[in-house]
Amino acid sequence: MEKKETIKVVDLSTGYHNKKGTTIITRDINASLYDRELTCLLGPNGAGKSTLLKTLTAFLPSVEGEIFIEGKPLKDYTDAELAKMIGVVLTEKLAINNMSVDELVGMGRSPYTGFWGHMNAYDKKVVSESIKLVGIENLRCRMVQTLSDGERQKVMIAKALAQETPIIFLDEPTAFLDYPSKVEIMQLLQTLARDQSKTVFLSTHDLELALQIADKVWLIDKTHGVTIGTPEDLALNGDMSRYFHREGVKFDIDSGLFKICHKLDKSVRLIGEGAEYNMVKKALARQGIAVTLDPDAPIAIEAAKGEYTANGLKVRSIEELIDLVNETLGGSGRPRYFTTIGKTSWPSRDDD
Repeated sequence: MEKKETIKVVDLSTGYHNKKGTTIITRDINASLYDRELTCLLGPNGAGKSTLLKTLTAFLPSVEGEIFIEGKPLKDYTDAELAKMIGVVLTEKLAINNMSVDELVGMGRSPYTGFWGHMNAYDKKVVSESIKLVGIENLRCRMVQTLSDGERQKVMIAKALAQETPIIFLDEPTAFLDYPSKVEIMQLLQTLARDQSKTVFLSTHDLELALQIADKVWLIDKTHGVTIGTPEDLALNGDMSRYFHREGVKFDIDSGLFKICHKLDKSVRLIGEGAEYNMVKKALARQGIAVTLDPDAPIAIEAAKGEYTANGLKVRSIEELIDLVNETLGGSGRPRYFTTIGKTSWPSRDDD
């Protein structure tokens, strides 16, 4: 099935007006958003993500250029018409008390029910279906103030679904959430985009998650402007690395994710396989220790099948292994005592 263009941006410049004139944040953006796609807006702090998002949702006027919603200029929409086209989920925690989840989700029907909010059978059906789609049926009777941050965010997404708009914009939807909840929210949005033919566009600082889940990415900063593509294309052509280049951070082209570059000023010989090998290598790098196959390295480590040895001495855990290596490479002259398995133990303090 061919994807439908829901938003088209032509020569768009964003910014704001004040007494001193006009400040332009981003210039000459040309891009499109499509149904059944989850698109993430990524960029460093101060790059203009919020300004762009507010401009696309008509909270701020554009400085230059045009925004088209399903072929119609954004400026030609009335507020009432726009409320039936775009649903918005903001970062701010709403100070709502004494309102049930069912009632809050029902507020998404306000573009159709008017000021008094009287819902007919169809409105109630939409609310129920929205709650079911987000998987929060067990929360329907809960008061909003009793919800966790993750639960509340799901409720706000359900409210946007109840609005029955083809487009949903979200500002930092995973802020304040623990990692499993972040993953759950992003996967939920991905599913809604595909299964409900929604155009989902969100700004986020959760770079790693976005690169694994987003169908498209908009990279934005003041130096390079806006660059658009799949995470994989942006990785291969170097844009991902260029936009987020920082000392101590490296984009790993093999995994398509960012890694911390540790300063490695010591080395040990490491041999092994599997998860144990990889975890020991990771722990060593955090200590500034590189791995090598050099037989003349001061310490030879083996890591495989749940066992760890250093210079033939077996230890019980990576924690003990790292402490042992640090003591040896640090040249303190006072190695720590370790409980070992099988072979003569490292000298204890009583042997000094």
